[in-house]
Amino acid sequence: MVLDPHRWLELRRFRSLYEAGAMSLREIAKETGLNRRTVSKYLTGQAPVAPPKREPGTQPRQRVVDEVAPLIDAMLRSEILLKASVIHERLVQEYALAINYQRVKIYLQEARPRIAEELGITPGELAGLHRRFEVVPGAQAQVDWGDEGQVLAHVGIPKVYSFHMTLSYSRDPFCCFTTSQDLASFFDCHRRAFTHFGGAPMTIVYDRTKTVVRRHVAPGEAVPLHPEAVAFAGHYDFDIDVLAAYRPQGKGRVERQVLIVRDHVLAGRAFSSIEEMDAAFAAWVPLRRAKVHGTHGEIIGHRAVRDHMALRPLPKTPYVVAQRHLRHVGKDCLVAFDANLYSVPARKVRPRQLVEIRATKSQVTLHSAVPGASGETLLAAHPRAVGRGARIVDESHWDGLPTGAGRRTTTGDGPPPRRDQPLGPEAGSLQALLNRAAAASVEVGRRPLSVYDELTGTRPFTTNRVTKEPS
Repeated sequence: MVLDPHRWLELRRFRSLYEAGAMSLREIAKETGLNRRTVSKYLTGQAPVAPPKREPGTQPRQRVVDEVAPLIDAMLRSEILLKASVIHERLVQEYALAINYQRVKIYLQEARPRIAEELGITPGELAGLHRRFEVVPGAQAQVDWGDEGQVLAHVGIPKVYSFHMTLSYSRDPFCCFTTSQDLASFFDCHRRAFTHFGGAPMTIVYDRTKTVVRRHVAPGEAVPLHPEAVAFAGHYDFDIDVLAAYRPQGKGRVERQVLIVRDHVLAGRAFSSIEEMDAAFAAWVPLRRAKVHGTHGEIIGHRAVRDHMALRPLPKTPYVVAQRHLRHVGKDCLVAFDANLYSVPARKVRPRQLVEIRATKSQVTLHSAVPGASGETLLAAHPRAVGRGARIVDESHWDGLPTGAGRRTTTGDGPPPRRDQPLGPEAGSLQALLNRAAAASVEVGRRPLSVYDELTGTRPFTTNRVTKEPS
C-alpha cells in the first residue's frame, strides 16, 4: 500500500511517540485508521523516508477534517485563540460530527496562522504571550482566595475559604482557612501571613477584589482603592499593586499555590474544624520548603531565607481593620448585623435610634452616634457570631424592662383569690364552672339605636327618602 502525502505526513507525526515507547503500532493504527502492517512498514524504516509521490492525474484522498474545514475556519475568524478541545467539542455536540480530536488539532496547526494572517494579527498577538518577570528578595508577594466548598458542612459550617499569600522570589507559601471573605477576615489573614514570614514585602499584588478596590473603572483609569486597604498598607509600609482586568498571568505564582495546597493538604482528608485545617498546612510547609522548585531550580527553603531577611520589619502595634455600618435599634434592644442580633443597654438607647457597628474578625462593638456626658460612645461589645441566625444577648442590657412576672388571670367576676389562701385542688374545676355560669346569667341592658344617634349628634339612617314636589 502506497500512502498519499497527507496520510504519510500524518503518520510521520507518530514516529517520535513510537520510538519513545509512548504508543504501540496497534494504537497508532487505530488512531490513524491504517492497517497495522502499513504503520509498521513506515515507522520501522522499511518504507522510503521521502513521502511517496502521487501519480499524475490522481486526486488526493479526502480527509474527514477537510469536510468541516470551512466551519473550523469560521470559528477561528470569530475567535482566533479558540482551543482545539473547544472546537472539537462544538463540532461533536452542536453539529453531531464524528471526528477525531487529533485530526482537528493537526488541522489547526496549519489553519490558525493562515487565518491570523488574513485578519492581520501578528504572531505575538496570536500566541497571547506574556513577559515573565523576576523580582529581588522581599520585593513582592501575591494574594488570592480559594473556595474549598463544604468540607466542614458536617459540623455546621456551610462554606470554607482558603487565603493564600506567596512570596514571589522564593515561592514560599502561606495559607490559612476562614469562613468569610469580608474585609475584617481578609486583612486579619494578612497579619497572620506577615507573622508567618517574619515581615512584610514591599509590594502585594491583588486582583480586583472588592476588599481592595472600591469600584471597577475603564482600562487606563486610576483604580480607586478601599480606604481601609490604604490605611492597612500604610501601617505596614507596603504598596498595593492591582492587576489589570482579565490578566490572571500577573499572579500566576499564587494561583498555582492554591492548587498545590488543595492537592497536598486537603485532598483525601477529613477535618472537624478550621484549626485542624490550619494545623495540616503548618505540618506540610517543611515538606514544601524542602522541594526544588521547577522554575528557579533552587530549594524553596534556601531561597526563602534570603526572601525573609529582605522583608520589612513589622510595626509594634498591629492594625486591626474594622467594618463600619449604621443600623437601627429595635424595640427589643437588639441590633441586626450580618444576619445575627446583638443587644444594647435599654437605658442608653431608644427605639429606632441609629448606632454604629464596628466589626472585626472576632468582635462586634456598638457605638452611639453622639458621645455621652463622659465623651464615650461605646454602648456594648460582643464576640462575633459564627454563622447566621444567632442572638448574642447580655441579660444586664434588659434591666428595667418589664418581665411579665406579675401578670395574673381570673375567670370570675369576684376579687381574685389571695395568695395566702389558695383554693384546694378539689375545688378548682368546679369553681371555674360556677364562675362561668354566673357570668352567663348577668343581664345586659338593651337600648334602641336612636339613643346612640342622639348622643353622637348624627342623623339616623332611614330607607325612606322624601322628595319635594315641584310647585
